Amino acid sequence: MSNQYEYVPHRLLRRRVRDIASGVEGELMAVINENVSDSDTYEHWMELAYIRNASGREFTTAVANVQPAYEQPQTADSRRNERSA
Repeated sequence: MSNQYEYVPHRLLRRRVRDIASGVEGELMAVINENVSDSDTYEHWMELAYIRNASGREFTTAVANVQPAYEQPQTADSRRNERSA
């Protein structure tokens, strides 16, 4: 496998994001266009997002799987409990 890559700018860098494939949230650390081929004769380039989760470990996912992580919408029960408090 060749060590070929290039950094790609992304609007969500250093922001809290969610990987829609796994549901895991974390901070988007980098987006890299990387040659993921295991062959020296054939190149296969792919944009990978590097996300650091709460434990500090980074994992990769396809950049298309990255979305902003927003606060979870309130359920009817949580709204009802706020009114009664």
